[in-house]
Amino acid sequence: MKKTPIIIALVLSIVLVLGVLVAARALLGPAGQRQVSMSALPAPEAESAACSALVEALPDKAFGHTRAVIAEPQPAGVAAWSSSDIEQVTVRCGVDMPFQFTELADTVEAGGTTWLPVADMTPGSTLQTWYSVDRFPVVAVTADNLSTDNAENPVDPFSDAVAQLEQRAATPYPAPLRDLPAGIQSDSCQALTDALPQTLEVGGEDGATYTLIDETRMAEVGYGADAIAWEAPGLEAIVIRCGVAPSANYAAGAMLQQINTIPWFEDTILASGTTASTWYALGRETDIAVSLPQAAANLLITISGIIEETVPAS
Repeated sequence: MKKTPIIIALVLSIVLVLGVLVAARALLGPAGQRQVSMSALPAPEAESAACSALVEALPDKAFGHTRAVIAEPQPAGVAAWSSSDIEQVTVRCGVDMPFQFTELADTVEAGGTTWLPVADMTPGSTLQTWYSVDRFPVVAVTADNLSTDNAENPVDPFSDAVAQLEQRAATPYPAPLRDLPAGIQSDSCQALTDALPQTLEVGGEDGATYTLIDETRMAEVGYGADAIAWEAPGLEAIVIRCGVAPSANYAAGAMLQQINTIPWFEDTILASGTTASTWYALGRETDIAVSLPQAAANLLITISGIIEETVPAS
């Protein structure tokens, strides 16, 4: 009878160990695989045969991470690689092309595919999503610097599989502000252009530096001499056009944002379908339009000061 407590304790220990093993298997999956949850996102081609073939062709290892088990409910056309809760690389197939893909977007060639990097502007974040812009269906690869060990790009392990997809160039969205009708032309527009800086800083120490886009490239996408733009890796361009027609969506009583002596009208209708805002500077001798990513909205203060110095009030 004295052995009974020992036997009970031994049984409980075995049960506890089995419980830990079962829990670990549920978390890590077979052969040590981790389990990753991926939410369903708009992906009209995710259930296509091409995406199924891509998912099957993706490697078992990426950046030292093992391919993960996708938790149920598992969206179609997805895969992930993970070594810990904070190290994760994901691939989605069949997604929509992001609105950041405009005629002015700066793309990257890697592994035989053209990609559009889109950066997360959360302060301190290194997260990026790369979209294949010349393959169909569209593939999106998402990772941060920690997960890729600061690799130059997150697409290298998947290049061979993506290269097997149909080569089809996506149609970019129109270049920001390019198609706005022209308005009153003013000599002050040249003064404004000359006064604008070569670089623009966004977001402080953890932010980004925008650099001026050269005139040749601007002309290639259809801009005239009344436009100037800046770009930064993975971010939407900042564009200014001087001498545009007044916004067709502005009416008396519209909500305005006053910065120094300049009232600004945000044309939310014109901005529909993009992640940037379109702003009109009012009360000057000619109308000025600015396309700004949301993360760069504070630059309106800098731009307002330059407009005040170069473009007379009406």
